[in-house]
Amino acid sequence: MFAAPKSVSPAGGDRYEGLVPFLALFAAVFLLGIADSMANTYIVLFGADVVGLTLLQIGVWSSVFAIGGTVIGWWLGRLFDRRPARTYAIVVILLGSAGYALLPRVSAFLVLLLMAATVLGAMGAAFPQLFALARTVLGEGAAGQRSAPLLRAAWSLAWAVGPLLGALVLSRGGYSWLLWTAAGVFLAAALTVFVVPRPGSVAVASSAPGGTPVLLTVSVTLFFTAMFAGGLALPLFVTRALHQQPASVGVLFSVCAAVEVVATLGLAVVPARVSQRALILGGFGAFVCYYAVTVVFTGMLMLAAGQVLRGVGIAIVGAAGIRYFQDLLAPAAGRATTLFANAATAGLLVSGILSGAAIEHFGYRTTLLLCGVAAALGGVAFTVGSGRRAGSRPLAKELGSG
Repeated sequence: MFAAPKSVSPAGGDRYEGLVPFLALFAAVFLLGIADSMANTYIVLFGADVVGLTLLQIGVWSSVFAIGGTVIGWWLGRLFDRRPARTYAIVVILLGSAGYALLPRVSAFLVLLLMAATVLGAMGAAFPQLFALARTVLGEGAAGQRSAPLLRAAWSLAWAVGPLLGALVLSRGGYSWLLWTAAGVFLAAALTVFVVPRPGSVAVASSAPGGTPVLLTVSVTLFFTAMFAGGLALPLFVTRALHQQPASVGVLFSVCAAVEVVATLGLAVVPARVSQRALILGGFGAFVCYYAVTVVFTGMLMLAAGQVLRGVGIAIVGAAGIRYFQDLLAPAAGRATTLFANAATAGLLVSGILSGAAIEHFGYRTTLLLCGVAAALGGVAFTVGSGRRAGSRPLAKELGSG
């Protein structure tokens, strides 16, 4: 399945030559996800319990994290399209490793903000850089197009395992050892990228065909706004409104994570004849159905069934969505992947404020219902945006060979 493109294997037909860069990228994404989930699952508690930040300061700090990652990611995405290289991913991961290694020794709020905007925020560019690197190194054929769901599966698996590893380290060594361990895993991820072959020359894309897909970007932002806001509201809804035990929240999220990994891997074997547009719309539909099930039913069995729908929706939109953007904006793989990642980050930025205000004014159930409405609006925006793109040029050209 991973036959090497010409830029990787001069001999052409050796499948081993194409498998090595994919396995290196898979390992790099997995290690990046492990470190990211270990650190960022507990970073808010570190700020509150160790540094002594107020809730307002934590909110500002988190926002600077996201903004720094968005700006650096946008800049590096443009650079990657002009001159593809492994260097961008390696440098931002190394910066993040150094930042997390130093973080336990920092207590000044202004220094924390500066780090969030630079060395820590730079980590936000690592994810899209690795996906852009995969598309460039593995080529525009089946291997390159299937790399997105497979690498997304590595990320999902890492986030299923990382928080548990983080909890183990935290219980044994405290926050300092947690952050130092995460820094070490980040370092391992950066070193793994060196195994990936240098990307060959590609067609320079000064501007993507048809300009920025605004409606498609809005659809992704709405989806991830619904996802993050719902993720904040669900634990409160389950424990306070349905009076379930706190441990039940962990069970529900574990079900979602497991389904997400399986569904993402399944995307890699979906036949090429299946429309990516229809597949992504199905992901939006599954996510809307998840909120409907969660709002209507109160038993744990149906709530777990809702998490199956949630995992499927996140897997499809998160993995097939990246591939769709890469196909749509080819050959600008860096810009396409960064645009998708930044749209997700924008959803994260607004979800906290919106979900908090909605819970305070409307309650848990209505907040979850509004998340479903946001996901549905995202599906409508994607339908209209992808329809316009399909009408403006032949579908085969828009979707490449996928």
